[in-house]
Amino acid sequence: MSPRSASVNEELRRRSRERLLQATVDLVGERGFEATTLGDIADRAGSARGLISYYFPGKRQLFQSAVHRLMHLTLQEALEREPLPEGPDAGNESLARAIDAILGLAQDRPVLMRAHMAGILQQEGFVQCPEQQRLAALLRGAVERYGSPDPDADYPLLRALLMGAVVAVLIPGVPMPVARLRAELFARYELDWELGLPPAESAAGSEYRAQARRLPAARPPAAPEPLAEPEPPPYELLRQPKPTVAPPPHRPSAN
Repeated sequence: MSPRSASVNEELRRRSRERLLQATVDLVGERGFEATTLGDIADRAGSARGLISYYFPGKRQLFQSAVHRLMHLTLQEALEREPLPEGPDAGNESLARAIDAILGLAQDRPVLMRAHMAGILQQEGFVQCPEQQRLAALLRGAVERYGSPDPDADYPLLRALLMGAVVAVLIPGVPMPVARLRAELFARYELDWELGLPPAESAAGSEYRAQARRLPAARPPAAPEPLAEPEPPPYELLRQPKPTVAPPPHRPSAN
């Protein structure tokens, strides 16, 4: 039997890695992060336990890569959904789809996304992995299509706003409605409520829809008007001679 080519081996490794990532999001979504073991993940993926260590330094890194892959695939599917955005509003539609995709994950996968956000806030922070880089590229691309004059500054801001919105959806006991957060984000970027994937109509949804149209967009503050230059001093007046005061009349001496 002839040895497998390098391309075949690379494809097999890619599939093996993706099976581990998919098994991770499935199990953590069902049981939570702490109740899911690496052995469970390997069994679900049909892989050897030691193979996880070959691809990932630990459970936390595996989990973050798995969630970043899920977010990347979800965002990619939303941006490529037919009909594709076109025309003058294509950039607005792309950004609206990106916002709805991330908010939708928080709503549809609360256990998974809550564990993900908790992990990001720990010391390790973001895991730099191919899945995270693909997610960042898609989100940055949406910012560029929206027409941002400075994607290097606007992409991290959008990422931070979306992370904050996800946390607000997932706070136990006091979650914020997704429609309310959507209204805030759409107003900030001046997006029509009908773009993207609007939530189902309801009394509350109609209220937020109207509110999104009333909220002022977060535009950069206008540059202050230049101060009026002071009027030049009235040099003409300064040049005028001072009025002379007539001396008192001479009085003859009594002597």
